[in-house]
Amino acid sequence: MKNIFLVIALSFFMAGCVSKPVLNIEQAYVPTSQTGEHVSSESVRDAIFRAAERRGWTPRVIEPGLIMADISVRSHTARVKIEYDESEYSIHYVSSQNLNYSNGTIHRNYNNWVLKLSRTIQQELGVNSQKY
Repeated sequence: MKNIFLVIALSFFMAGCVSKPVLNIEQAYVPTSQTGEHVSSESVRDAIFRAAERRGWTPRVIEPGLIMADISVRSHTARVKIEYDESEYSIHYVSSQNLNYSNGTIHRNYNNWVLKLSRTIQQELGVNSQKY
């Protein structure tokens, strides 16, 4: 009976630690202004910075149209590059520590961080979205 309980408990533990394919956000939409014009790339940059900081990321501009952002949670770290212009942005994995990255898979927490970052960028750009 003890062995059955141990196997079940271990199964739940392992299910929680499963790696997932790395989430990259590709060409996410940047809404136009109320007049129908594209917002400036500087406005998109500022929205990305505000969103990243709200989510605990540390963003820095590498060059116009490219931001690198880092996050550290306990002993886990991740770095992404965010490419943007006035009409779209993309978030791509760069590197990580203690997130079990291997062959295009990573700990599921990384994907959650990236998804929440993208949703917060959308909020900063004025797109209505549900709470998470």
